[in-house]
Amino acid sequence: MAIPVLYEDNHLLAVVKPPGVPSQEDESGDPDMLTLLKADLKQRHNKPGNVFLGLVHRLDRPVGGAMIFAKTSKAASRLSESVRGRSFGKTYICVVEGVPARQEATLEHYIRKDQKRNVVTVYDRPAPEAKDARLTYRVAVSSGSHSLIAVRLHTGRPHQIRAQMAHIGCPLAGDLKYGAAKRPNLIDIALWSTSVTVPHPTTKEEMTFRSLPNDTEPWSWWSIDQLRFAAEYFV
Repeated sequence: MAIPVLYEDNHLLAVVKPPGVPSQEDESGDPDMLTLLKADLKQRHNKPGNVFLGLVHRLDRPVGGAMIFAKTSKAASRLSESVRGRSFGKTYICVVEGVPARQEATLEHYIRKDQKRNVVTVYDRPAPEAKDARLTYRVAVSSGSHSLIAVRLHTGRPHQIRAQMAHIGCPLAGDLKYGAAKRPNLIDIALWSTSVTVPHPTTKEEMTFRSLPNDTEPWSWWSIDQLRFAAEYFV
């Protein structure tokens, strides 16, 4: 599987994750990003022995887009610290059913994950074992039945965008788990990681890695200019 590389140096690797590929090995046994990229690095750089690659953040299996990995243990530690300190910026675009009540808003909820069912529940108030979840969204364009949304994450909870948008009555197109209508032409959920911004682990320079989705449904419902406007709104 060819995985597009956005940027690479001795410390980090930024790539475009294809939808449908797990971020790391799971019970399915399907090829995952970590395993695929390690094999690619070993081949491209003719490296003997094991190749180190650190998972810094995750994207849900059905989600595609910009994703970064650490190529050294020191870089992994520093990038993970950026995630914990929330200096790790992440923006997304998504297509939702309907039109949100507000053109732009910050959603603040509490999320609890059911590990056995791999689904999260959203609460409006603090609840036992629920963690705070915060994102800001902006409606870029709407057709009436669907809307193209720009999203900036402030926290990184499981299924956060999917669950919070569904909670306000606008599930992501194709996301049957959170109440979307079934659409035969949609293979994956309509969520794409458009940018990751992070301080470089050694130079501390702020770096942004960008990606736009392929011209497939539902992204093909919008023009490239509309997709770019949404993708760059919070960057």
